[in-house]
Amino acid sequence: MNIIIPMAGLGKRMRPHTLTVPKPLLPIAGKPIVHRLVEDIAKVCPEKIETIGFIIHPSFGKEVEESLKKIATRVGATGKIYYQEQAFGISHALLFAKELFKGKVIVAFADTLFKADFKLDTNQDGIIWVQKVDDPSQFGVVRIDKDSVITELVEKPTSFVSDLAIIGIYYFKDGEALGREMQYLIDNNIKDKGEFQFTSALQGLQKKGARLVPGQVTEWLDCGNKNVTVQTNQRYLDFIKDQQLVSSKASVVNSVIIPPCYVGDGAVIENSVIGPYVSVGEKTRIVDSRIKNSIIQSETVVSQGMLENSMLGNFATFEGSSQDLSLGDYNVLKAT
Repeated sequence: MNIIIPMAGLGKRMRPHTLTVPKPLLPIAGKPIVHRLVEDIAKVCPEKIETIGFIIHPSFGKEVEESLKKIATRVGATGKIYYQEQAFGISHALLFAKELFKGKVIVAFADTLFKADFKLDTNQDGIIWVQKVDDPSQFGVVRIDKDSVITELVEKPTSFVSDLAIIGIYYFKDGEALGREMQYLIDNNIKDKGEFQFTSALQGLQKKGARLVPGQVTEWLDCGNKNVTVQTNQRYLDFIKDQQLVSSKASVVNSVIIPPCYVGDGAVIENSVIGPYVSVGEKTRIVDSRIKNSIIQSETVVSQGMLENSMLGNFATFEGSSQDLSLGDYNVLKAT
């Protein structure tokens, strides 16, 4: 089985955090989003994962490429890198990894995480994972019949079709057939809302007899902007709270850590109260501060800070007072 992850977007809604780091490499509970995603898919996948294809923008650089290959290696797979320079829709993006569309495949978008308690049924023609939402107009949705078979897929409906939103994870038994449907869209310049839509390829599969069914996750976690990413970090820390999350290589002096919190190697916490729901990256230093429900990335300094619902980048410095803060890499903020 192969996994294909399109992640070439520049993450504009997550700026300033994506000015120096691609959004899928931002940390959730101490690991990059895409690393968590790959691990979670591996847990529900009953078969060996052979290759993971990462479709990225060329500007991400060799260091990012090597880190992605290592993520694949950690689940026993081979990592391959594919480049997408211009965005013309998901079907267009996925075809850069066309060689991987053979046999059984999983397609997963790199800005979504999930919790599930099932094993993937690889005997199905296709599975589209969904979750009920209050406002389906912002998502692709599916309509199902009385037998729980998907009968219709609609991209961001303007009138109500269904409240089952597509979360961005798909399984297909016949990868070649999916590849042909996407290529047909490109060859015939078939666009919807100006792009080569993935839902159009799925509709093509259905017309040729493929039986697509919904897969229901226990929880869907978004990483689309700062606030929801901080919330996802909170939920993920809850999921893994029974693990050892505070590194033995961290220094905690005259401080209280209220679990669940992640504290990375080499972090220093002095005269502070941290938690609940805080992730602290490697070699970060926190002094005389009170922080809860926040993500503090690597090699950052926080002094006399009162932070909540905040996200600080790498190599940043914050000295100050109470804040709901989004501070990017290498920034310095001294509150007066």
